[in-house]
Amino acid sequence: ASLLVIVGWCLFICRATLRRAGARVLAGAGWIYLLEAVSTFQLCCCTHELKLLGEVAQPEPVLGLTLTYMMTVVHVMTFREATCNPAAALEKLCRGTSSVKVAGRVVACQFGAALAARFFARSVWSLGLSDIHTRHQKFGFRCFDPLGGTVLEAAGAELACAFAFQAAVRHAHKVDEKLRVHVIAGVVTVAVYAGDNFSKSNSKNILGGCVNGSCL
Repeated sequence: ASLLVIVGWCLFICRATLRRAGARVLAGAGWIYLLEAVSTFQLCCCTHELKLLGEVAQPEPVLGLTLTYMMTVVHVMTFREATCNPAAALEKLCRGTSSVKVAGRVVACQFGAALAARFFARSVWSLGLSDIHTRHQKFGFRCFDPLGGTVLEAAGAELACAFAFQAAVRHAHKVDEKLRVHVIAGVVTVAVYAGDNFSKSNSKNILGGCVNGSCL
């Protein structure tokens, strides 16, 4: 129930922000920055809750993977052209399709949104909407082991998951448009399942910094 609440709040806040600010304030290049910030905030907030659920409640693998799949479908359908990943901004810069100034602003928006998501998640947890939140608050939002293994295992899992995700995204256009979201969500879910056997990997570096930043 707490997961549904935080996801509902995030979607409402993010979509309302895009509608109001996007339509009345921002236009052109400004829309890119708003979209990246809002989408990154949404992704990080929901991931905070999923990570907490997996580490504290430790649900059955089927339930955890189902929630991962559902959340990925929601995010892919609402992100539009947002990447939520500094590596994507760097790639565009290297390809010559983006300037240093634009790439820097995009990355700044992503990190700013990730930081805001951490504070938002803690604010929601402090409300004690579930026993999991209350328990987590009693321990002072204590950080759990971010790697779940050795550094080498974590690096290997990160590399494999990132490669699988990027390969799926690059070839998604070959799949029927109605199935693209589900194909990407399926790849992410399989990567989470495979990576979790070796390490608590996050294939988006901004996402990893968001959920594990307090461990550093």
